[in-house]
Amino acid sequence: MTFLGQFGRISAFFLAFLLRFTFRGASCQLVVSPAGPTLVNALVGHNATLAVSFTGAPDPVLIWSMGDVTVVTWAINSTAPPVIANDGRNVLRVEANGSLSFVNVQLRDTSNYTIEMTKPGLFKSSVTFTLKVFDVIQNVGLNGPPGSVREGAAGFTLQYSMQRGVVEQQAWFFGGAEIQSNSHYSVQGSSLVIRQPNRSDAGRYAVLLKNPFSQVTADVNVTVLYGPDEPVLEARPARPFYVEGDSLSVSCAADGFPPPAAEWVFGAQTTVVSHSGVLDLPSVQTSQGGLYVCTLINAETGVKSQKNLTLNVYVRPANVSTCSVQSVNSVELQYSCQWPGGTPPARLSLPALNASRSGVGNLSLVVPASHDLDGKTVTCVADHPVELSNCSITAGGPRMFLPAVRTTVDPDGKMVVAIDCVSEASPPALVSWSKGSEDIVGTAPHQISRDTTELQIRDYNVSNFLLQNYTCTGRNPLGSQRREIQLRGPSISNSRLFFNHNGTIVTLTWEVPPTSIVTGFDVQMKGPNSLSRNLSGTQSRGSSDGFHTVQQKPGGARSADIFSLDPKLTYGFRVVPKARTTAGQPSAVLTAGPGEGLSRSAIAGLAAGIPCGLLLLVLLGGLIYFCVYLHRNKSRQTRYPKPRAVEKAVTAPAELTPHKLLTGGLRSPPDYNRLQQTRSERSVALPAFVPARPVRTATIV
Repeated sequence: MTFLGQFGRISAFFLAFLLRFTFRGASCQLVVSPAGPTLVNALVGHNATLAVSFTGAPDPVLIWSMGDVTVVTWAINSTAPPVIANDGRNVLRVEANGSLSFVNVQLRDTSNYTIEMTKPGLFKSSVTFTLKVFDVIQNVGLNGPPGSVREGAAGFTLQYSMQRGVVEQQAWFFGGAEIQSNSHYSVQGSSLVIRQPNRSDAGRYAVLLKNPFSQVTADVNVTVLYGPDEPVLEARPARPFYVEGDSLSVSCAADGFPPPAAEWVFGAQTTVVSHSGVLDLPSVQTSQGGLYVCTLINAETGVKSQKNLTLNVYVRPANVSTCSVQSVNSVELQYSCQWPGGTPPARLSLPALNASRSGVGNLSLVVPASHDLDGKTVTCVADHPVELSNCSITAGGPRMFLPAVRTTVDPDGKMVVAIDCVSEASPPALVSWSKGSEDIVGTAPHQISRDTTELQIRDYNVSNFLLQNYTCTGRNPLGSQRREIQLRGPSISNSRLFFNHNGTIVTLTWEVPPTSIVTGFDVQMKGPNSLSRNLSGTQSRGSSDGFHTVQQKPGGARSADIFSLDPKLTYGFRVVPKARTTAGQPSAVLTAGPGEGLSRSAIAGLAAGIPCGLLLLVLLGGLIYFCVYLHRNKSRQTRYPKPRAVEKAVTAPAELTPHKLLTGGLRSPPDYNRLQQTRSERSVALPAFVPARPVRTATIV
């Protein structure tokens, strides 16, 4: 059994060893693999090799196929030559290791090549190569669409062409950016299709063609016709309106290719301008304001686009706005505001009276008169595009006034007395006149002016003017004022005399009462007989009191100059008012010359006052000296020491009784002796010194 067991173990070992080697030999296989790249690029006319290597069996049989066509068969290391297809004998060569070489390769050799190796008893093994034969790309051209492309058309195509060469890759570019196929762009073979072109498709297109041995770029420019778009109208300088005389320009522009031409239409006038579309309007007038229509035309496509613009040319109203208020039926007020002219007319309103009502150029508003309107300022607002203006008017009843009287002489020799009653009132007051209790209607001898503010009375005799009182009453819807006038005869209210620096010329001035009737003045002088002639050299009229008339002045004069006076002589002057031939009371006599000075009473007063003043000054000085003398003597009195006991006896009451205030608020002077005592004086008993009682003094200046 032991022997059999050992034999069985040995048999199993040899069986396993045999099976191992048996199966190892059965696992050997033929493997062919590329010895280089499986994609081989070759240039026309050059050589190329599809290199392979194999393992697993010696001397296998190989077959090279071009696609599905066998081109070479051979057994490696066979003495027999390879079998090569007839059309490849000048091109194909088989290397010893089975690699396939091409001599002077041509474009037709481009294909997929497969090598298959076989060995009896073994599996087949194969490898596929790709051979690409290229030629240098030359003479490439890119063709665009015929003519121009219109925006919105169906599309256009770009196509390239070349004289020779093989294109391995192509890329399309627009504006330097590569085009990707999408709904707008489509690459079809050697063409690029652009669908629904627009203005953004205008520009330069390029195509890039390349292979491993060359690359070429070709480009073309594409023009897209479009526009014009909606015109953009602009006035420069930009303003809502222009004033007559301004200069401006109006431009009309829009996108388009080619640039559109502009055509302006204003009224019935058509103006064609250049592609700039600018219309110049120097020193514009109101007649040039209105609607301007611009039409842009694309000359290539004939497409038109139109838009209009309104220019406003205004003129400021002349002058300034004016306001007024008038009386209507003596019970209502009519407020008026005017600012005529201008383009357009100004719009006027009186917001303080009626905010909802307005007018153009002229506005009138009638309202009932009331106390609220008396003194109220009403403003008219005048609104014009060029300028905003306003004016104000204040209505008021008649104010207090003073009548004015003027007297003249008409050509018939009648005196004309004019009484003016002008009261500050708005609207102007209507004046009515009366004489006593009788109304004056304007019949002779009375005459009332057109505006009723003046009454004229004509008569030869001044006394007829003085018989009655005249009354004027001014009325308007807001009130009334009444004044009475009592006319006076010719009179002078005040007179003055002025001299030049050397006394040879004097100026005599005078004033007349407001209601005095005066038609002229006689300037009279009293003095040496040698000066009794007036300036004309004729003898002047004299009077019993020695005054002579040297000048005659009209009723409106209020001064007179008298020349050639002797400053060493004394003269007297006066003015005699006259109402025609009736003379009034002369003015006060004014004198000039060396006799003019202080009166006798003034001289007597000065003579008595000067000595009295000197005496008073002497008495005052003596009193002051006496007071100073008393004060010095008092301060020099002898001081004696007092015994202590006496001091106590004397001072005790003084200490108990306070100092009494003197009349006038002064205190008694202190005891200087007590204050100045030394220690030795206080220890010796001496007679007590009692100071004198204080005495009140006063100085009268």
